[in-house]
Amino acid sequence: MPRRGLVAGPDFGCFKRRYFTPSEVAEHNQPEDLWVSYLGFVYNLTPLVQEFKGDLLLKPILEVAGQDISHWFDPKTKDIRKHIDPLTGCVRYRTPRGRFVHIPPPLPRSDWANDFGIPWWKGLNYQVGALDSMWEILHRYLPYNAHAASYTWKYDGKNLNMDQTLEENGIRDEEEEFDFLNMDGTLHTPAILLYFNDDLTEL
Repeated sequence: MPRRGLVAGPDFGCFKRRYFTPSEVAEHNQPEDLWVSYLGFVYNLTPLVQEFKGDLLLKPILEVAGQDISHWFDPKTKDIRKHIDPLTGCVRYRTPRGRFVHIPPPLPRSDWANDFGIPWWKGLNYQVGALDSMWEILHRYLPYNAHAASYTWKYDGKNLNMDQTLEENGIRDEEEEFDFLNMDGTLHTPAILLYFNDDLTEL
């Protein structure tokens, strides 16, 4: 079992990483302040937008400002999803919203410069942190219960995956839904239950 103050999660011995909730990412939804998240990490694409300002290839990125775009990616390769182009029979990036910055054109063209280096989605230049995982929540709870890592965390009777976010564990932010229904969201707070295990943490 983990010792007091040490959690069996990423980098918790010297807690340095910065975490953001999906709602915090959603606040950055303008061209002059544009964040997205994908595959568990948060990216500030504002410099990319400034670099390509006025370029039509920015349109798909502007449309997803403040959103999670993990569905754009193959979780195994960490690259944009690919498919077989029915017209050419060639493997191409799958871009349902349209081609965007650093995606090559469907056919060879002399006016497309491919000397940009690493595509924006593969580099770390824009990464500002990670989505808020259960490990981060557990870490913030430790000052109130130093033995929190010795408990089993559950929601709706199911064990939570501590490497995932609240939403990935099925705990949705229902604030907008309550607003739409003219209901007071503060009257309904989802509860995470902590179940006691054999406590072997050290004081």
